[in-house]
Amino acid sequence: MTAYERLDLFSEQNNGILKTAQVLENGITKSMFYAYAKQRGVERVAHGVYVSPDAWMDAMYLLHLRCAQAVFSHESALFFHDLTDREPSPYSITVKTGYNPASLQADGIKVYTIKKELHDVGIVTMNTPFGNPVPVYDIERTVCDVVRSRSGIEMQTFQDALKQYAKRKDKDSRRLMRYAQMFHVEKLLRPYLEVLL
Repeated sequence: MTAYERLDLFSEQNNGILKTAQVLENGITKSMFYAYAKQRGVERVAHGVYVSPDAWMDAMYLLHLRCAQAVFSHESALFFHDLTDREPSPYSITVKTGYNPASLQADGIKVYTIKKELHDVGIVTMNTPFGNPVPVYDIERTVCDVVRSRSGIEMQTFQDALKQYAKRKDKDSRRLMRYAQMFHVEKLLRPYLEVLL
């Protein structure tokens, strides 16, 4: 099998997305890969991430590939958990404090930052509408994030999310209160929950 045939196969197996690191791991040189990309019209969409011209553009998955530590949060996480019927625009992500989000913000992405020790709390893997796996905060973490950032979120979206959460059969009130303490939103969250639960 030629290098081009192998690259075609990788592209097919990964829904038209190729990562430079993956290509190099498989013994294909950078110069060979760049020649392939030029000939096949493969486009660079982020550092080390290339997409074939016939691939469906899964913006959420590409955002995850572009910034591996980014976790979908706030309005985007509400969408993943069916706590809102609005498609998130712009996407909301959370990164560790110290990461420079300038290029993401320049592309219109809403970037929240959090201390390193709280960044990994409540991460789950969910599929984008295109079926690609991405990191998202779980439903209880999302409720806490929305309460913490309520001034930057539409009041209607905020209230609907809390009402939808209260109706959920799979909610975990203990976990919610544990997170509320960690994120210092317990006093803010209690009055809403007393009304809803």
